[in-house]
Amino acid sequence: MGSKLYMTTFLYLVTLLFIFRTISAVRFPPAQPTTDDLDFIRTSCNATLYPDVCFTSLAGYASTVQDNPARLAKLAIGVSLSRAKYTAAYLSKLSRRAASAAVHDCVSNVGDAVDQMRGSLRQLREMNHRRPGAPAFRFQMSNVQTWMSAALTDEETCTDGITEEMEDGETKTAICDRVGDVKRFTSNALALVNTYANTGA
Repeated sequence: MGSKLYMTTFLYLVTLLFIFRTISAVRFPPAQPTTDDLDFIRTSCNATLYPDVCFTSLAGYASTVQDNPARLAKLAIGVSLSRAKYTAAYLSKLSRRAASAAVHDCVSNVGDAVDQMRGSLRQLREMNHRRPGAPAFRFQMSNVQTWMSAALTDEETCTDGITEEMEDGETKTAICDRVGDVKRFTSNALALVNTYANTGA
């Protein structure tokens, strides 16, 4: 009797384990963005210098952003920061085998831009409970705008130095292309930050 009870209990537990593992293996699809969500991204991106780049990079997050300009600004900075960090790593690796002072300066410039964007993102995350239009909100948004503008200036300083000081070639082209890409994302993020600062949420 005890053996039969043990076997029944064992089979019951095995069945439960199988059901649990089957359920846990199911991957629910992410929420699909609505037309309104995508329209908000598209309309917001139209205020940037590179609207196509803006929309393509941010549309995949439309269901998370919805119609919230604060979330959109944070997301845009995050995407720009990710691009900048990737480019900074590329430039750092390149500088180890390049004797050009312009490349080393560029590493420093892009590194500074990364720090500025990190500061901007940190500041925005700390503003979740600030009331738009309040003095504290305006002050902190002014910091974010200043840091993002400084990041863009750092990136432009990099490409200016490379253009003026390096001889034409594959390395020069590769650096200008990569940093130019980051500049477009940073410019778009700054534009969305400015929109948020002007309109609030």
